[in-house]
Amino acid sequence: MIAAIFLSGAALAWASDAASIPAPEVTCRSLAAPGTVAEWRPGDADEPAHCRVRGVLRPVAGSRIGFELLLPPPSRWTGRFQMLGNGGYSSDLPRPGMRRSLARGSAVAATDTGHSGDDPDFARGHPQAIADWAWRAVHVTAIAAKALVARFYQRPADHAYFAGCSTGGHQAMMEAQRFPHDFDGIVAGAPGSNRVRLNAAFLWQYLSNHRRGDDTAALLSPADLRLLNQHAQTMCGSANGGAVGGLASDQWLNDPLSCHVEPAALACRPGQTNDCLAPEQVAAARAMYRGAPDPRGGARVTIPWLPGSEPGWSLYWADPARPQQPARANFWRTWAGFGDGWNWWRFSFGRDLAVAQRRLSPVIDAVNPDLRAFRQRGGKLLQYHGLADPVVSPLDTLAYRRAMMSRTDPRGGGRWYRLFLVPGMGHCGGGPGFTDFDAQAAIETWVERGHAPDRLVAADAVSRTRPLCPFPARAQYVGGDSARAESYRCERPALR
Repeated sequence: MIAAIFLSGAALAWASDAASIPAPEVTCRSLAAPGTVAEWRPGDADEPAHCRVRGVLRPVAGSRIGFELLLPPPSRWTGRFQMLGNGGYSSDLPRPGMRRSLARGSAVAATDTGHSGDDPDFARGHPQAIADWAWRAVHVTAIAAKALVARFYQRPADHAYFAGCSTGGHQAMMEAQRFPHDFDGIVAGAPGSNRVRLNAAFLWQYLSNHRRGDDTAALLSPADLRLLNQHAQTMCGSANGGAVGGLASDQWLNDPLSCHVEPAALACRPGQTNDCLAPEQVAAARAMYRGAPDPRGGARVTIPWLPGSEPGWSLYWADPARPQQPARANFWRTWAGFGDGWNWWRFSFGRDLAVAQRRLSPVIDAVNPDLRAFRQRGGKLLQYHGLADPVVSPLDTLAYRRAMMSRTDPRGGGRWYRLFLVPGMGHCGGGPGFTDFDAQAAIETWVERGHAPDRLVAADAVSRTRPLCPFPARAQYVGGDSARAESYRCERPALR
């Protein structure tokens, strides 16, 4: 059970005489309890004054979920409760984001997701830690933090928000699917929601990039990936500035979804050794663009990445600490239950993937397309995804969108949901495109004023601006200063 001190906040009488409200330092100290530390921090150059609460939740036997809550003084509180998501399998709290939310006047919380470290091996001997990581830690932290917010301010928050990217986006989608009443507005960036298939896709990249049984040398190098990226730009970049949006001069693909590349075009000619691919490298690149087939029937069972994302593929095809094994190897050994003797060269993308999905998907995959409860209670969901993402494929987000809209909103009203695809952006940020935008401000305006975002104004590294458009619309240049967002209009592409 969550500590009773958190739940007892529901019994407070919210109305009180202003003169009877104690100083925030005193109220802060009153939040302390066994296993919970509360301290008033006067503020410095890095962060404003606030009450910091750190505690541990034990919702089931064996769980130990750490959390932290930052509470600005009542005079600065906006009435908002904000929770932020995590990255990868890491227990690290998103402290830069927490400081930004605090500076904006929000009460902000985050969790270590019930473990310490950043390797899936944390679940060895602790099977409950998988559910903690997947969905439980965020939910119980939200409940506890809301009760503490109500006690500190002597009233509940006006609005509750969750925002995260990658694993944080996965957490966001878990909340919308499993606990639709936890948050009023949710921002889900590049959600790695189809987690079992995502790890299978990383494994496919590793196996495709090595001669069978040989873990010593990769076939494609980072230089080869850059060559593939240049080829994609050459083949498809000429569409920029036309129906796909943007400008002809953009150094990224505005619509990689319609880009089809052929690695064989880079095959070495007789006597050529530089800036070309050997036959086995061509085969490796083809396999990566295609994704893994099910050997039982040939249907694709992993989701490949898009042209334009190639330079980042090397981030997740091998373990950075042990490059002679695939990335996330302990996911298969520990979480999927294949054991320490697991041999990735014998992995079947039919049989073994199906086994892993039966064991894990009900717990860790956030792929339920039924968001009717979230929609009907008035929740708002804003998703975004970089089109040059080399970690989580935008194709996964689009596949979920199709299934979700069919189940949840078949008429496509869109009054509660928006997806923004970001040309030229990598995983959760970075890249040459227009990647600096404020999704949090957009979701707050949507929830609190009812104004659905019809564009997000984004900046690039040199402070030019351009709109990001709700899918399937694209930013079309209509005249004027091409460095300013007002010179573009969001237009839906013609049906083909």
